[in-house]
Amino acid sequence: MRWNFSAFYFLTFFGIGSLYPLLTVYLDENIGLTGSQIGVIMSISPVVMIIVQPMWGMLSDWTQKPKVLLTIAIVLTSLIGFIYSFMDTYVTIFIIAIFIATAQSAIVPLSDSITLNYVQKVNGNYGSFRLWGALGFAISVLVVGRAAEFVGLTVIFYSFAIVLFLSTIFSWRLPGESQRIQTNLFQGIHSLGKRPRFLLFLLTTFLIFGPIYANNFYFGLLIKDLGGTLTGVGIAFLLAAGSEAPFMQYARKFIQRVGMLHVLLIAASISMIRWYFYFYEPSLFLVYATTIAQGISVGLFIPAALQYVRDISPKEVHITAVSLYSAIGNGLGSWFCTYFGGIILELNSIQAVYLFYGVLTTFGVITLLAITRIDHIKRRTALRQASN
Repeated sequence: MRWNFSAFYFLTFFGIGSLYPLLTVYLDENIGLTGSQIGVIMSISPVVMIIVQPMWGMLSDWTQKPKVLLTIAIVLTSLIGFIYSFMDTYVTIFIIAIFIATAQSAIVPLSDSITLNYVQKVNGNYGSFRLWGALGFAISVLVVGRAAEFVGLTVIFYSFAIVLFLSTIFSWRLPGESQRIQTNLFQGIHSLGKRPRFLLFLLTTFLIFGPIYANNFYFGLLIKDLGGTLTGVGIAFLLAAGSEAPFMQYARKFIQRVGMLHVLLIAASISMIRWYFYFYEPSLFLVYATTIAQGISVGLFIPAALQYVRDISPKEVHITAVSLYSAIGNGLGSWFCTYFGGIILELNSIQAVYLFYGVLTTFGVITLLAITRIDHIKRRTALRQASN
């Protein structure tokens, strides 16, 4: 079973890494879109995810068939990705971006929920599975970036479609459901809305994960702006995404030693510093040298955030809670940062985009501090009541 999880994450994120880091470069160089048009296209996926991702989660909680839904979503995403390569106008690209986002929005929350269910049953380590996704993403950007220099940027679509389709071999072999829901689903969703920590953490996800995911779209433009090549873009992503793997491997032990919220604060603070650093237009060498910051911030934040969401949400709506969390970070936050990043890019520079990301992440760190304070008060109150 471990091999199925590892192969699934590797192939899935290899496919995703084949397309999105170089898609902005493709839209710029091959299609000739403006900065604001690129911002609109790249922000379509997050907007659709805001609406569709919770629906996938609710459908999974209701049917208890996440493995089936996951496999269907991957096949559809692969097919639409292949069709994407034939689109050559702003309008057609806009339309196909909506379709691919609708299908793809199910992949991450459903697969992560299946994995979390499994590791909790066997007392496993989520990070040891998820790190294969980081490796797949890192290797794909380097390999496909190199291939794009020889055969053209359209190769990103073919690699995306083929590798994602291959991942269905392993998605179908993932474990099935746990228990069937015993309580009313919509009562559980209503209860999420009445939990201040959950709502505040959604805001935190928006402010911190929005820039992290939008960076996947604009990092290639930053490298190109500093004089890098397509292969250079691949090397940068290899270093950045590849450094996530060891931190994901040991995230569980680090969380147990330091505490979940403290790990989130460390990861968010490092991410904040990284964005401000890019604003000061460092040399290409220094950008490469500091890509390990992504390993620390993303490699620690993802496992800790997923576990925190599950810990503070009702058991019967775990997948829905994870989908809402993903929709806010991958969806709303990513849309906001991608769309307004495109506008800032057209009006100013890529460095100004990263200043914008730094400011947002600063507010995210502040909200995390507020959550930490709330948790401290709740624990202190519980201890006082227990002593009485």
